[in-house]
Amino acid sequence: MKKKKIIIVVIVLAIVCAAAVWLFTYGPLAQKDIEETEETEDIEKVQPVGPAFNADSAYAFTQAQCDFGPRPMNTEAHEKCLQWIEKKFKQYGCEVELQKADLKGWDGTMLHSTNIIARYNPGATTRILLCAHWDSRPWADNDPDSLNHHKPILAANDAASGVAVMLELARLLHNASSAHNASSSTQNASLGSHNSSLGSLNSSLGIDFVCFDAEDYGVPEWSNVQDDGSSFALGAQYWASHVPHGYAPRYGILLDMVGGAGAQFYREGMSLQYAPAIVKKVWRAARQAGYGSFFPNEDGGMITDDHIPVNQTAKIPCIDIIPYYPTCQQSSFGPTWHTLADNMDNIDKNVLKAVGQTMVQVIYTEK
Repeated sequence: MKKKKIIIVVIVLAIVCAAAVWLFTYGPLAQKDIEETEETEDIEKVQPVGPAFNADSAYAFTQAQCDFGPRPMNTEAHEKCLQWIEKKFKQYGCEVELQKADLKGWDGTMLHSTNIIARYNPGATTRILLCAHWDSRPWADNDPDSLNHHKPILAANDAASGVAVMLELARLLHNASSAHNASSSTQNASLGSHNSSLGSLNSSLGIDFVCFDAEDYGVPEWSNVQDDGSSFALGAQYWASHVPHGYAPRYGILLDMVGGAGAQFYREGMSLQYAPAIVKKVWRAARQAGYGSFFPNEDGGMITDDHIPVNQTAKIPCIDIIPYYPTCQQSSFGPTWHTLADNMDNIDKNVLKAVGQTMVQVIYTEK
């Protein structure tokens, strides 16, 4: 009897051991271990390349846009900001095109829209697309105070921050191009370095910076009009339906609300659906640049944004770098989204730096 008990115990132990082996070798624990190993390997490979992204400069570009005040469609401030953005991109050596269109808003208002298309290294046949919207929300319809729901917002984060990051990238690329024929000592002095290796920019790579207009004239929360999301991103919809024949950048990256305090950028759902390889590329670049904590390997929501027409109509794989605040009661987009609190007091240079340096990493590792 005792012998039988021993045999039974041995059999049970064998089954337990076999189950454990399966769990850690083939089962869900094995997958978790693989993911953690990959994450550890990526962390160990932290090696930023390219020039240092200047967060102070990006912050100043954000402030400069806000100095015009709220910039909703069909206003003088909107027009002045347009002229300023165009001038800055030209200053940094970009070829600039203004794509104008009259677009009908959800309420029948004819919106005088201008997409700003700035091309760095326009002759290059290998291209990537960076984009953001530059108009501001006419209504603070998510403000905690209902008395503010019809007031325009300053839009420091949504979306002056995205344009600011692109302008700083254009400035860095212009400096790199200007220093190309100088001595190595002059290069190091003029550019500065983020680490011991500046890396080199692929000379056959071109960047298209596109500032979409009429993104934020969508149906407000206080309206009784039903909306399927198509009232937003009007400028991007127009751009995507008028892409020149043969235009085929490798991919696109949308920068939306990339300067807000406390922001982290989860993997956006529609980006994972349309361009999973680009999501992986950018999140890996963030870790390599040393900013992985801002880009957690976690999934966020599925967003209707400018990247949708870029994917669906222009057929360009495009992702959305957009913050996700899973515990914020005001909005999963953050506490200042579509409120009067979207001002310079809530812009964080550390967030601008994280996104900007990640973009530098992406650009300088593109071969």
